[in-house]
Amino acid sequence: MNELLELLSFGFFRNALIAAVLTSIIAGIVGSYIVARRTVFISGGITHASFGGMGIAYFLGFPPFAGAAVFAILSAIGIEWSSNKVGLREDSSIAILWSLGMAIGILFVFLTPGYTPNLMGFLFGDILTVKVSDLLWLSAIGLICILLIKLFYPVILSVAFDSEFASVSKMPVQTIKYVSAIIVAISIVLSIKVMGIILVLSLFTIPASAANLFAKDLKKMMYFSVLISVIGSVTGLLVAYYLDLPSGATIIFTLTILYMLLRIKKLF
Repeated sequence: MNELLELLSFGFFRNALIAAVLTSIIAGIVGSYIVARRTVFISGGITHASFGGMGIAYFLGFPPFAGAAVFAILSAIGIEWSSNKVGLREDSSIAILWSLGMAIGILFVFLTPGYTPNLMGFLFGDILTVKVSDLLWLSAIGLICILLIKLFYPVILSVAFDSEFASVSKMPVQTIKYVSAIIVAISIVLSIKVMGIILVLSLFTIPASAANLFAKDLKKMMYFSVLISVIGSVTGLLVAYYLDLPSGATIIFTLTILYMLLRIKKLF
């Protein structure tokens, strides 16, 4: 216990712990919506496409995560628009943006003059480098997610499970889809600092899938997902620190073990 208290005296670890909790709240809420709508791979496309924005931002001398946010939002809107207006199959647009974003990112990072940034931090994240400004952004998007669910839950529920019924009922289905796509995009970009591009999709999928084993109601699913995500993320962070392991990979490994244990419990 004394060792843990001593660990909490370090500012970087406190920031990492708070980031793990805030990211878990966001991932629990947004991830439940993603899993309920069965749009996990849309999120994967947005995640990998955002790397293109990072590469362009580095090349132009802008903050990389600002570029990632712009690219992620445009990709999210592009996927929704192309599938609804152009008639392009959703899986095709995801595949195109997924590979195009990664290719653009790699090319522009390579073309950036001078020092070539370490891609490992972008691909796998580093929660121990989280700053207070990152925590403020995570808090803001977490609060927005909570407010949207509280204010528009019936509409969000209808769109998530039966968008055709929602359309017939004159609900603003397209507006909800575009707004939710933007929220998903921003949530993913903010979580990249913690988990990295490669692993962040798992953070938004595993806790929600585990919660879905025991809860079919979307609101309960979100509660369980947040709880599972917090437990797995904090435990994974502590294990990573004490064993000197990569934090992102350890958190995902811990969440996967937790999911398997819950799956076994469900079976028996």
